[in-house]
Amino acid sequence: MKNTNMASPLFGLFCASFIILVAVNAPVGDAEEIKVGDDEGWRVPGANNSAMYSQWAARNRFVVGDSLSFEYQNDSVLVVDKWGYYHCNTSKPISAYNNGNSVIKLDRPGLFYFISGTPDHCKDGQRLILEVMTLRPISQSPPSIASPPDPYVAVPPSPSPLSSSGVVTSMTLISVLMALLATLVTLVWCAP
Repeated sequence: MKNTNMASPLFGLFCASFIILVAVNAPVGDAEEIKVGDDEGWRVPGANNSAMYSQWAARNRFVVGDSLSFEYQNDSVLVVDKWGYYHCNTSKPISAYNNGNSVIKLDRPGLFYFISGTPDHCKDGQRLILEVMTLRPISQSPPSIASPPDPYVAVPPSPSPLSSSGVVTSMTLISVLMALLATLVTLVWCAP
């Protein structure tokens, strides 16, 4: 017997559309809590290692939703602006933490600046700058034609395509699988 009720196919189409919409907007993975300084924690770097936190930040990748865990004793963590970071200025922090185990959520893309609340510690290298990125799907449009690079302008090296492609590929694969599932559900739902 043929299905003459139009509500059933429309409901199936609605369900499929909803599943696709959820798949496209779903977060790719769980946010991470990353311990600043790894085993060293948040402390004054040794005399010969004032770039300790810059090197640590370069080894890690930060995305919106991640959190930083600062573990320390007899110190504090200040979130500051760019000027406060470069001048070790503790007078006007954006936020301040002093409980010995502070977790700070990275809630937006862009640069974040952290310094010790003790000015001498900051001047000795206990400060951290890092960039937080958002995850974006792979663009399907062709690349734009750019002008040739100026040989007198320093350009930072591009990140390795292997470092982030796995996450984006996973997100694309999940979206495709969800779209296929939605199509299958629609076909089964609308079958006579």
